[in-house]
Amino acid sequence: MRPQTAARDDNSADLPFIVFRNDVLDYASDPALARFPIAIGAHSWADMHDILFEAFPGFPAKAPVSADQNLVISCALDPRRKLTVEWIPNGASLSFIGLTDEPNRSEKQQELDNLRQINTHVPYPIWKTDQAGEIVWQNAAYNAIGARHPHAPMPLFDTTPMSAAKTTIRAKVGDKDVQEVEWYEVTRTPLPEGTLYSATSLDPLIRAEDAQREFVQTLAKTFAHLSVGLAVFNRDRQLALFNPALIDLSGLSVSFLSPRPTIDSFFDAMRENRRMPEPKNYKTWRQRIADLIDDAENGRFEETWTLETGQTYSVKGRPHPDGAIAFLLEDISAEISLARNFRAELELGQNLVDTFEDALAVFSQSGMLTFSNKAFDTMWKFDAGTSFADVTIHDAIQLWKEQSEANPLWQDIHDAVMTLGERETWTMPVCIKGQTPMQCKIVPIASGATVIRFSQQQRLAQVKSPILKRNSG
Repeated sequence: MRPQTAARDDNSADLPFIVFRNDVLDYASDPALARFPIAIGAHSWADMHDILFEAFPGFPAKAPVSADQNLVISCALDPRRKLTVEWIPNGASLSFIGLTDEPNRSEKQQELDNLRQINTHVPYPIWKTDQAGEIVWQNAAYNAIGARHPHAPMPLFDTTPMSAAKTTIRAKVGDKDVQEVEWYEVTRTPLPEGTLYSATSLDPLIRAEDAQREFVQTLAKTFAHLSVGLAVFNRDRQLALFNPALIDLSGLSVSFLSPRPTIDSFFDAMRENRRMPEPKNYKTWRQRIADLIDDAENGRFEETWTLETGQTYSVKGRPHPDGAIAFLLEDISAEISLARNFRAELELGQNLVDTFEDALAVFSQSGMLTFSNKAFDTMWKFDAGTSFADVTIHDAIQLWKEQSEANPLWQDIHDAVMTLGERETWTMPVCIKGQTPMQCKIVPIASGATVIRFSQQQRLAQVKSPILKRNSG
């Protein structure tokens, strides 16, 4: 039963009513308990002050101590709503006038204001259509797009491609001038009385796609002039980019490469065109392709393929950003042929001088031994193949000194090899210990190199070092 007060004439049992005694909540009607976050015996006057002060700014911080302090306070949101504060012995009562559990007009107005603010400030276009498809409402962002494109047809967004299963489409808004077109992703939400649409700008994404497309086109134009074949496979292992040289080197047609074949299909087709070394069996082939892809992903793939046609390919695989792989194919048949011919000429020259009975050694301008024949190696018990370090003229002279009689002209040989200026041919006698004397001929040749020739067939003549002659002069 609710306490009675002398000052209250309660005509509405559905209005909130609260009683405080000794600063503690002593009673609260059911409407009061339903409306306010309070509990009997658990809250004080100060708690109630915190709850009511915003709506009733005149609510006192302390309970009245006499009838002289009774108050009637108007609601800040709706002046028609009142709060009566009445003194009672050892406490006070609170009576609400015009406050029921149903939302009042001010609350509805506040909700409406919130919706209007959202309508004004949300940057995404939103609009609603009735069941006939006619626009019955749109927000400020939608109107702003219409203001930017005054000549665009209405409605701004063409949603006809949408179906029951397709609730999202990409649509553009703008005039015929492509520079003024804006792209959006439109989403549809069915409602009982119509349809709600919202759109998100795709302009940053479209610009990124255009930039990527232009970049790929630029790369394609650049790679078009390369003689090296290029094949770039994306993270899904589909061909994403190739240049004209790849068509020639792989033997694959544009009609095959343009639909973006997978990496397995690409190498299968190359094998069928005999542009890859033929595997022993298909199982080995599949494993080879898997190893090839793994090595390319790690940047380790680099091979030389010798084809049945006699061509030689240099093939390299390199990882690219975003999980892509690039393969480079280069026809190195000419270089291989040149290298083979060069090696053959070197072997022919080596075999030729190995037939000479005279011992020959060639030293470069920097004094390094670059060539010697078999007679030289035999005469001086020298094996250049077992030496890890370069042999210099100083090393060679030490070898000669150890195996021959004393000779004051060894330093002249050193000076002749290391001289950068104009030089001349000269001879000196050399005698290996326990053997007959022989002739050593020092001959300057092209590129600052020097040939030193030891001959036992020529009769020794009276020789004198030109270097000693110059020094004595």
